[in-house]
Amino acid sequence: MKKILAILMAGVLTATAFAGCGGGGESSNTNSGSSSNSGSNATGVNASTVDYAYFGDEDNIKLKVWAPDAAVNLVKQQIEDFKKAYSEKKFDITVVAQGESDAATQMLNDASAAADVFSFPSDQLNKLVDAGVIAPVAKGFTEYVTSENSEDTVKAGTSKDTLYAYPETNDNGYYMVYDNTVVTEEDAKTLEGTLAACQKAGKKFIFDAGDGFYACTFAFTAGAKIDGLEEDGITQKFVDYDEDEAVKTLQAFAKLIKEYKGTFTSLNVKNVASGFKNGTCGAGVDGSWDTKVNQDSLGEKFGAAKLPTINVDGEDKQLVSMFGYKYIGVNGSSKFPNSAQILALYLSGEECQKQRTEELGWGPSNKNVQQDKLVTESAVLNAIKDQSQNSCTQVNIASTFWTPMGNLGNKLVAEEWNPDDADATRKLLQDTITNIRDEG
Repeated sequence: MKKILAILMAGVLTATAFAGCGGGGESSNTNSGSSSNSGSNATGVNASTVDYAYFGDEDNIKLKVWAPDAAVNLVKQQIEDFKKAYSEKKFDITVVAQGESDAATQMLNDASAAADVFSFPSDQLNKLVDAGVIAPVAKGFTEYVTSENSEDTVKAGTSKDTLYAYPETNDNGYYMVYDNTVVTEEDAKTLEGTLAACQKAGKKFIFDAGDGFYACTFAFTAGAKIDGLEEDGITQKFVDYDEDEAVKTLQAFAKLIKEYKGTFTSLNVKNVASGFKNGTCGAGVDGSWDTKVNQDSLGEKFGAAKLPTINVDGEDKQLVSMFGYKYIGVNGSSKFPNSAQILALYLSGEECQKQRTEELGWGPSNKNVQQDKLVTESAVLNAIKDQSQNSCTQVNIASTFWTPMGNLGNKLVAEEWNPDDADATRKLLQDTITNIRDEG
């Protein structure tokens, strides 16, 4: 408590305490944080609670919060704790289920009708900033947020030298989850071993090849990795790669998929947990957001590992994935900007992050929680951490990226696709890159 107060109280009566809270990417010198309550002592149960002065004159506070389906009940509980921490204020806070992947789209559709506080993945930050619909983190809070969270999550939440979002997780990636009575730890090291084990048991291996978030694994493993945006701030940049080697890798995927037709199955990731539950799935690729449901479905049979390797001309190549972070943002159009910032700070704080790790299995961005046994001894979070070393960071992603990558995946798994056709594979890769870069 003393730590945050030392940081925050220095600016509590200054004109910059909430600079920029009123709107998007523009900075404001208006002090909306001054109040007759400026002499009140901070109250609350954790280090993410601040002095009442930060509310300014806001009371009878009405806020809307967007949370992903899996977190709605927990967020509601956390908001009740928030209300108790600030018992001198009157709140009307509603929690609405809203998928994180669509949060930016909904914000851009009508920010005035959107949530005051919302969760979103790291690749959406730029569009939110460019559209001016996300408020920067309150200047009085930035030093604390920066000190409490891992450097990579702070960096990815920063645009144009301004911190725009409160880090929430550092685990927005995927890994392989499996039934350990079907797939052994040794099997799970290679895609060939995993598929063979699933086939032998009459089970499916589920991978959502039509979703660009997952399908990019084909291209990334082949060497076509992204590297932010070009100088125009719009066009996706790719690192240089060996096209001949890339073609061979994509062919290897297609051949393996065809060899294990009926075992390798392209389905939405929600089918992984349901497949475990009904006994049809032996392994699949899923993310930390589904940890609890997968663990509930498998019980003691639960297994987790980084993505496997694939053999390309006698060489085992590690599958390369997308990896990013999740954040809590504040709507620049909020009618209660100070309260929205205080709630975002609270929900992104150490205690709330620990609760999400305990109840949902999410990986924290908070440095203290990262040292907890809940994290260090988690098979899932260790698998995601290992996989993150073989990934492209999910920041600065062009809006044109996802659909072409999904199309590439759909083509490779299609029954009519010929894995031996190197020319067609080369053209598919070239067309994918061209469409992403919008050069066609």
